[in-house]
Amino acid sequence: MNGFRMKKGQLGFLAGTHVVNDLYQGAIPAMLPLLMSQRHYSYAEVSGLAFAASGVSSLFQPLFGVLSDRKPRSWLVPAGFGTAALGVVAAGLSGSYLLTWLCVALAGIGIAAYHPPATSEARAAGGSSQKAMSVFSVGGTLGGSLAPALVTLVIGAMGFDSSYLLAIPALVMAVLWVLRGPWMRWRGYAPSTPLVTGKPSKASAADADRKDDWRSFVRLVAVIVGWSIPYVMVTSMVSLHTQRDLGQSAGAGAAVLTCFTAAGAVGTLLGGWVGDRYGRMTSIRIGYLVALPALLGIAWAPAFPVLIVSTVVFGVAMFLPFSAQVTLAQDYLPTRPGTASGLTLGLAMAAGGLCSPAFGWLADSAGLRTTFYALLAVFIVPVLFALRLPDRAAAAPQAPSAEPAAGPEYSRNA
Repeated sequence: MNGFRMKKGQLGFLAGTHVVNDLYQGAIPAMLPLLMSQRHYSYAEVSGLAFAASGVSSLFQPLFGVLSDRKPRSWLVPAGFGTAALGVVAAGLSGSYLLTWLCVALAGIGIAAYHPPATSEARAAGGSSQKAMSVFSVGGTLGGSLAPALVTLVIGAMGFDSSYLLAIPALVMAVLWVLRGPWMRWRGYAPSTPLVTGKPSKASAADADRKDDWRSFVRLVAVIVGWSIPYVMVTSMVSLHTQRDLGQSAGAGAAVLTCFTAAGAVGTLLGGWVGDRYGRMTSIRIGYLVALPALLGIAWAPAFPVLIVSTVVFGVAMFLPFSAQVTLAQDYLPTRPGTASGLTLGLAMAAGGLCSPAFGWLADSAGLRTTFYALLAVFIVPVLFALRLPDRAAAAPQAPSAEPAAGPEYSRNA
C-alpha cells in the first residue's frame, strides 16, 4: 500500500507542475485582448502571437519527446515551466511587436519541453488508469482556467509594467521541485526505475509482440489536428467575440474564457471516469459528437447567456477525450511513450497555431462570426474520423532494469 500511496503522491505533484506550466500557456491568449486595447494590435497580429505560442511550441515538442525516450530527463520539467514563465513575463515587459513575438515563442518552447517527460512520468505513476491520466491532465486545464483571472488581476489592473508578478507561481514550484528530493529521502523513499523506460533498443521479449502501430497512430494524429484548430481559435477569439459581437465588457470576456478552461477541467476528469467505467473509446466518441453542436452554439449565439452555455458545453466535450487520446497514443506506440506524447500533444497541436494567422485574417476581413462558422466546417472532419479510431490494449509494464533511473518515481525502502 505504501508504494501505491507514493504513486498517488507523485501523480499529485506532477499535476501541480502541470497547473503551473499550463498557467503560462493560458496566460498568452488571456493577454491578447489587452494587447489589442493597449498596444493596438490587429486580429492578424494577435493571431501571429497565438501561432508563436502554440505553433512554435508544438513544432518543438516532438523533439523533446524523442529526447525523453532515449534517456529520462526529469530536469526538463522545471526547466520547461521556468522558461515558459520567463517568456510570458518578458512578452509583457517588451515594447515592440517583434520582441513580443520572440518572447511568446520562447514561452512556447518552454511549454514544449515540459510536456513529454511529465506525461511519461504521469503514465508511469498512474499505469493504465484513465482516471490517473485525467488527474494529471486536469492540472493543465486548471492552470489554463486560472490564467485569465491572474492576467486580468495583474496586467488588467496594474498594466504591463507589472508583468514580472506573473513569475511568482513558477518560482514557488521551482523551490518545491528543489526541496522534493531531500524531503523524499527524509521520509524514507528511494528512487526507483520508471514503469515505462521508453528505450526501444532494450525492449524485452514481451515488447516484441507489442509493435508500434504507426498506421493507427497517424489516424489519431489526424483527429487531434482537427481538434486543435477550433480549440486554439476558440481559446484565442472567444473573449474578443464576447466583447466585439455581443457588446460585453472585458471582464465578461475574461469570464467566458475562464468558464471555457474550467469546463475543460471538468471534462477531463469526467472523461477519465467514463474511460475507466465504459472504455476510453466511449469518452472519445461522445466528446466529439457533443462538441460539434456546442461549437455551432458559439458561432450562432445571439445573446451572452447562450454564448456562456455553449462555451461551457464545448469545453466539457472537447476535453472529455483528452486523457484517453494521450493513453491511446502511448498504446499505439508502446516502445516510444515520449515520442507519442510529443507528437500528439505537439506536432498535431501545431495545426491550431499554424492555422491561426489564416483565421485571424478571416476575422479581420469577414468578422468573428464568419470565422467561427468556418471552424465548424473544419471540425466536422475530425468528428467523423474519431468515430472510426480502433482501440488497443495497454502494454504490460516492463520489468525494472538493473540500472537505476534518475526520474522522480519513488518507492519506500524495505
